[in-house]
Amino acid sequence: MTPTEFNDAGMVVIDSSIAAFRSNKGWADKAIAQLPDAKLHVALDANTNNIAVIIKHVAGNLLSRWTDFLTTDGEKPWRNRDDEFVDTFKERNELIAYWESGWKTLFNSLSALSCGGLGKSVTIRGEPHSVPLAMQRSLAHCAYHIGQIMLISRILAGDNWTTIAIPRGGSTIFNQRVWGRGITRHHQKND
Repeated sequence: MTPTEFNDAGMVVIDSSIAAFRSNKGWADKAIAQLPDAKLHVALDANTNNIAVIIKHVAGNLLSRWTDFLTTDGEKPWRNRDDEFVDTFKERNELIAYWESGWKTLFNSLSALSCGGLGKSVTIRGEPHSVPLAMQRSLAHCAYHIGQIMLISRILAGDNWTTIAIPRGGSTIFNQRVWGRGITRHHQKND
């Protein structure tokens, strides 16, 4: 692989990671926006976290993992992970400001990352990770919790929910809008 090809491939890894994180954040933001403040603090049962706690945990994780990403362990000594699971933010604006601070730290770190940085190793709780693996680990963690946020939001919004993705039964209309006639699948039995 030539240096140019390496740099091109490296930028694809970085840019696609940024796009995937932005997409996931966007889904969560749309789900959160559909709930009144009080419902952010409603747990579905005694053994589940409410949305405010999930937001707090994701933000705390992003702040820890992405602050000084290439130079310090991803589990910072100042992080209090156990406190992330205590519902302490009573005002929506404070909760969302904390959420945004975690995402800002992530996006600033990813935007500053160069192709050369992809070949480095970082630690998370003392365990070494390649930079691409640490990026994938963080994306998977965020996606898991964003799925929770979306599901809980959908349940709590009830009839007031506005679908974030393609609505049930809407694939044909979506495909027609995007591709004209749409996509038709033909299932043929192989003999």
